[in-house]
Amino acid sequence: MTTPSGATAVAKRPAMKRKLGNEMSTAVVLVGIALVFEILGWIFVGSSFLGNQQRLSIIILQVSVIGILAVGVTQVIITSGIDLSSGSVIGLAAMVAASLAQSSTDVRALYPALTDLLPIWPILAGLLVGLLAGLINGLIIAKTNIPPFIATLGMMVCARGVAKWYTLGQPIGLLNPNFTWLGKSFFILGFPLPLPVIIFIAVAIISHIALRYTRYGKFTYAIGANPQAARVSGIDIGSHLIKVYAIAGLLSGLAGVVTAARAASAQPTMGVAYELDAIAAAVIGGTSLAGGVGRITGTVIGTIILGVITSGFTFLKIGSYYQEIIKGMIIVVAVIIDQYRRSRKARV
Repeated sequence: MTTPSGATAVAKRPAMKRKLGNEMSTAVVLVGIALVFEILGWIFVGSSFLGNQQRLSIIILQVSVIGILAVGVTQVIITSGIDLSSGSVIGLAAMVAASLAQSSTDVRALYPALTDLLPIWPILAGLLVGLLAGLINGLIIAKTNIPPFIATLGMMVCARGVAKWYTLGQPIGLLNPNFTWLGKSFFILGFPLPLPVIIFIAVAIISHIALRYTRYGKFTYAIGANPQAARVSGIDIGSHLIKVYAIAGLLSGLAGVVTAARAASAQPTMGVAYELDAIAAAVIGGTSLAGGVGRITGTVIGTIILGVITSGFTFLKIGSYYQEIIKGMIIVVAVIIDQYRRSRKARV
């Protein structure tokens, strides 16, 4: 006779196979896209797309910030929510962090204890800005029952406005080298691996473990799959949503700090439309906009797919506006596929 635990294990196996199958299919799409660009490269450009080590390094560097953002957005979408403010929070966090990391004489006079030390204070300031924005999003959604779309849309506009007001629309440069060090690369096994990529990998691993093996992850999936059942089972939905949005905001702040360090400067327009790329990466990676379904590993693959497409179009000298058109089409197709999978599962 099968024990309850054994029955549960047997029931979980098909679901796990489906999840792995979805990720494998996404990985196959990634390989297929890369091969298409490789073939087109030899035909139209006369050189290899995949054979250039510098280009591959640029791809993984470009996707790092979007990847950090997408990890947080994935957790929000799993709860059946959305975060449209992440790109604006990047701009605000970058401005605040850069202002504290600036090496100019004026800032040294204002913050003598901050600018000459290790960049702990600029980093903490950027993270705090993101965390605060996420907490505000979560509190508004949890306490007022305003749809996440509206709440985060308001934060998107507000954060962008604060970023412009903070320096009256002026960019910030001359950042302390101790801070811009965050954007540098290191050679690991002979391959240049930028520190932002290492940060992205660390964030993805930690988030994967949290969603997969902790109570935080179980509550997140339960709320997205069936909020009524989650409430009946004793989950404090409001409190948990605040945590999820706070984490998403914290990761947006981290992405802002990394962006400022990479550029060695900051301006209020940083992060424009990044939230759309993050949502696209999550959806392409198999996260359902209906909630309750999604994995960080799939989001990582989806992020790389976006990076390969962007780099491939640049390699083929195709205009940026075509990239936007293709990205929009990819999002729509990914949602259609998700709807098809959900309807098929409901019929079964």
